[in-house]
Amino acid sequence: MLPANAPAWIDRLLTWLEPFEDCFGHVAQRGAFRRYLLGLLSDSPRKSMSAMLARVSDPGSYQAFQHFITDAPWAAESLWRRLRERTPAREGVLIFDGTSFPKQGPHSVGVARQYCGALGKVANCQVATTAALWTGTQAWLLGAQLYLPGTWLTPAARHRARIPASVRFHEKWRQALTLLRQIRAAGFRITAVLADAEFGDNSTLRAALHRANLPYAVGISSTVTVFAGAPSLRPPQPPTGHQGRPHRRPTLPSGITPYAVTTLVNQWPARAWRRITWRNASHARPWTASFAAHRVTPAHAWRQRPLDPEVWLLAERDEGATPRTKYYFVHLPASASLRTLVRLTHQRWAIEQQYQDLKDELGLDHFEGRTWPGWQKHAVLTALAYTFLQVERRRRPSPSLTLPHVRAIVQEVLTAHFFVTRPHYLHRMLKLQQVSLRI
Repeated sequence: MLPANAPAWIDRLLTWLEPFEDCFGHVAQRGAFRRYLLGLLSDSPRKSMSAMLARVSDPGSYQAFQHFITDAPWAAESLWRRLRERTPAREGVLIFDGTSFPKQGPHSVGVARQYCGALGKVANCQVATTAALWTGTQAWLLGAQLYLPGTWLTPAARHRARIPASVRFHEKWRQALTLLRQIRAAGFRITAVLADAEFGDNSTLRAALHRANLPYAVGISSTVTVFAGAPSLRPPQPPTGHQGRPHRRPTLPSGITPYAVTTLVNQWPARAWRRITWRNASHARPWTASFAAHRVTPAHAWRQRPLDPEVWLLAERDEGATPRTKYYFVHLPASASLRTLVRLTHQRWAIEQQYQDLKDELGLDHFEGRTWPGWQKHAVLTALAYTFLQVERRRRPSPSLTLPHVRAIVQEVLTAHFFVTRPHYLHRMLKLQQVSLRI
């Protein structure tokens, strides 16, 4: 029997899917689109196509289901654009990050020996750059781009994985800037940008954020160099008589030296550090660490170009048996308090929670196809399912109503609906259960 509120849930789901259906060319694609979303939301523990199809349709339609993902001529990017239009939250912090998908073999598009965050080491995996909007209460996935190592852009690899000729090699930081442009063009108001050191180390990305007048808090490596404060460089010297070629590079005033951030931080006195406690969510356990911050100027390539703007260098030391120090550049006014710097920097936790929900609840990392179009389509359909669950949470805001909780409700509704509309499956399961009891 269907739960009493099942018709309302099903109606809201179908209503949510309607605006996306004109992204598909004909009725067969629209039907497959609905089945795929229902499969992602179903009780199938594995979100491979065959496992999902068994929960939402007759197994005989597997070829059509696979065709929808691997061959059907619909564009994932058009669905991303529509999803950004339909995302109800329009303002928040934008979080860039890379997420990885461990793989056993070499055939999945983009797979290579590279750092795998899911395993914490270099391993065989795919990596994608993602952008999430964090409102302070909910996260919304607004874009994902699969990172392609150069080995995947040879003619043979392109043909094998069906990678279009228009797809070029893009570093992860460049993918992040592409996503930023798309998201701002869609009308979102970005209040700040957060990222880890994989993005924060890149001076071109930081310069782009400065040009866009966007505050940011980004992780950096311990080897990044800075000037304490904001030094004034001496301009290049003009030509002088016949003494050879002029000196065309700026020079540093006497006593001014760039330091690696770890060297500079180790010079700070003990009184510069403060113990701060914070929470990553209102119901989460508190975290405590020691922090210190000073104004600095990044010193990357200072001889070749004008100095970067002055920013905060924030250092964090945990309270473990062997304390580790983390470093961040934070672009906020010089008047910002230390607690304000910490509060902005540590909102990045939301992306880790989002990855957990996308993978554990919706199978973002379960895709078994090997082609570029297939991965792109699975990623955007997973984002659409995730957004529906967040919309349902938004209808009844409560700290206790987590995304897994909402997904469990939807799963119960869809499972009941499946057996009501296909009673032969229930009869088959009951027979199998009787056989297992006799054994």
